[in-house]
Amino acid sequence: MDTNCIFCRIAAGEIPSTKIYENDKVLAFLDISPMERGHTLIVPRRHWATMADLPSGDPETEAVMSEWFRVARLVCKAAIKAFGGGANLLQCNGPAAGQTVPHLHLHVIPRPGTVETQPSFVSGARAYSSDVEREATAELLRRYLR
Repeated sequence: MDTNCIFCRIAAGEIPSTKIYENDKVLAFLDISPMERGHTLIVPRRHWATMADLPSGDPETEAVMSEWFRVARLVCKAAIKAFGGGANLLQCNGPAAGQTVPHLHLHVIPRPGTVETQPSFVSGARAYSSDVEREATAELLRRYLR
């Protein structure tokens, strides 16, 4: 636990929250500043600032991440049933990506069927200028995956 982290303190019960699900690995609670009614945050109880900070090959980390995604699926299904329409799952890593709390978390944002909502990202906003550029980009990512 990072005592300076608001999400660690929420997970520890030091700061109140409106919990919708919890177990020994993760906590799901309503966002205090929701984009939509039912906007939920899912946080691991262990502190990692971003996805990039997760240790590789650690069985406990793998168990927490597996549970994190299992709960995300459950909350997503519940949001769609509760509000109709669909849901966005949003996960940001670092301030440049819009992360405001440096504790790994996933947003589940219900998108009611009565309101068409365009997420803040626009598909195709940064199209590749050529197949060569697309392949070079893919190779750059592959290199860092090795």
